Amino acid sequence: MNSKAPDALNAATSQEVVQQLVERNRERAAQLKSYTDERHYKVTYHGFPATVTDSMVVQATYDSPTTKRFQIVSQTGSKFLGNKVLKKLLHSEKEAALDPAGTALTPTNYIFTLLGEQAVMGRKCYVFNVEPKVKSKFLYRGRIYIDAVDYAVIQIDAEPAKNPSFWIERVNIHHAYEKTGQFWLPQSDRSQTTLRFGGTAELTIDYGTYRVQSTASHESKSLGR
Repeated sequence: MNSKAPDALNAATSQEVVQQLVERNRERAAQLKSYTDERHYKVTYHGFPATVTDSMVVQATYDSPTTKRFQIVSQTGSKFLGNKVLKKLLHSEKEAALDPAGTALTPTNYIFTLLGEQAVMGRKCYVFNVEPKVKSKFLYRGRIYIDAVDYAVIQIDAEPAKNPSFWIERVNIHHAYEKTGQFWLPQSDRSQTTLRFGGTAELTIDYGTYRVQSTASHESKSLGR
């Protein structure tokens, strides 16, 4: 019979899950050589004096370990909104990619608290609250859902660790991931921003079909398989 108290068992489970998450993320990052996908961005501002929208189609390319490139295929709507919001998002993502250790979901950057278990997309997940240890614009606080088989994050409900602007009162973010081969990659992002002096902004990002190259596939091609 296990003599550990419930709190001790919960702590042990929490540490084990986080350790598996870190190790499996490290393995997947080492195996992922590159990917490309076509993204659809849309931002809509609701406020005075009107509702304004801008949309972009973007070709995204990732090359391991720290390079992200974006090519804007098309843009329609408010160029001002696109320049102030969407293009800044692309720049921030490129900047974050340059420091994978500083943005990683690890005990170095976050405090993890296990809340329980929940089914997400028909998959058993461990639900954690994460609290950033520093106020970085690239970190967040909220709930993450870790797949119990792959030990990959498949959903995030959070807010930024650091307010991105004085003009912003609150940002609610929902990220969903989808499995492509052995990798869990972003499927969709939804966020709602409440502005300090009135109005809201809604942002959506839909990720297209990924073309992924992994270390395994590269080795197979080299061997003529």
